[in-house]
Amino acid sequence: MSPRSFFSQLFSLRKTDHNLANRNKDNTCQQRTRWHYIVQFFIVVALLSSAVWLLMAIWYQFGSHSPISWLVTAMIVSLLTSLLTLRYFSNIFNNKLSKNKTVESRLSKGNIAKNTASNSIAFNKGTTTKITATKWLFGLYTSVWLIGVGWFISITPQQQRDWQPDVSQRLSYQRDSNNPDLITFTNVRNFDWHSANETNANKTSKNTVERWESRTVDLSKLSGVDVINSYWMGPLIAHTLVSFRFEDDRPLSFSLEIRKENGEYFSALGGFFKRFELSLIAAEERDIIYTRTNVRGEQVYLFPVSHLQQREIRSLFESYLTVADELNTEPAWYNTLTSNCTNIIFYMARIVSGQRLPWDYRIWVSGWLPNYLYDIGMLDAAPEQDGQPWSMDKWYEQAHINPKVKGFVNQSPDTTDMSISDVRNSDFSTQIRQGIPIPLLADSHAIRVNPN
Repeated sequence: MSPRSFFSQLFSLRKTDHNLANRNKDNTCQQRTRWHYIVQFFIVVALLSSAVWLLMAIWYQFGSHSPISWLVTAMIVSLLTSLLTLRYFSNIFNNKLSKNKTVESRLSKGNIAKNTASNSIAFNKGTTTKITATKWLFGLYTSVWLIGVGWFISITPQQQRDWQPDVSQRLSYQRDSNNPDLITFTNVRNFDWHSANETNANKTSKNTVERWESRTVDLSKLSGVDVINSYWMGPLIAHTLVSFRFEDDRPLSFSLEIRKENGEYFSALGGFFKRFELSLIAAEERDIIYTRTNVRGEQVYLFPVSHLQQREIRSLFESYLTVADELNTEPAWYNTLTSNCTNIIFYMARIVSGQRLPWDYRIWVSGWLPNYLYDIGMLDAAPEQDGQPWSMDKWYEQAHINPKVKGFVNQSPDTTDMSISDVRNSDFSTQIRQGIPIPLLADSHAIRVNPN
């Protein structure tokens, strides 16, 4: 090989290696740039999300008529707008400006060095100023946000407010000293609710007759439990109640609800921001179910739970007593996601069942709770139809309460006569269970099948 050919190949290899190194360097820079943009994107999302959360907390706590809501909103929006504009959107403007200056410098070839030096100095000064301003704005926004978080954490639930009548009283109870199975409740709700038709027929009647009563139940007579779903916001969202049945007495219903103040309305979003205290209501079914079926027009379904032993039902009942004790000792917040009417029941039921209830997304999608019970085999006590057990569609058809109580007159002839009121309570509880198979307790059923 001639010397000329050798050096020609050598330089060509060096040139190839140099080009390969440049390409690798460019690829590395592109990857770094890509990750840089991804990180910046999540930073912007985090800033916007934090601002939205704090603003929603403030607006749900103080309301739209409070000057505090508008003042804090203006402050946060101004800080965040200035920060994002200076940190991110100014780069677009600077890039365009630098391109224009580059073009101008190329047109004046004689001043290239001078323009380059002056642009470099101006760029460095501008970059330093922007970084300093960005740090100050970010620090100020972070301080405001942390103060807001501290304020939110400091908000505590209260026992004394101007409550609406249906949640104005707190449930309490006392055990009989000689027989611990006898529980006497105070402030069991037994309101007379009247639909619009009943109110119009009797111009002198009020829409609601308030009545808080005492009632004694015998835990040794517990015979079953029913899950009641009241749909008020489409098929996915329902309010869940639990009714306990007794052998020789009418059922007693428990409902975990928001404790609304006068003039206050439920908000699912507000439930995330400490807007409502939690309330435990014990009530007669003629009160707490009739108001949903006949007064509010909600669609209500009753599902008797099967394969339960009396000790499990008793433990679930005792769990409600524990909740009553806790709320009387220290009030708690209702939370749309973690402490609502459905998942609290599931937490209690899972504990008393020895953790045998599996976790499922339908615990949080309360409207599908009956489907969950059906799938885990706790709604299979229905009689067979044409040789087949009931489908879920059949269960919904039979469990629908509204057609069974349509036209039920809820007004007692004498609201002061407790015996008449008790009869009407029993009549209503019997009527809503028409056409629904009521299962025996699992342990009592086993005794009947195999007495030995």
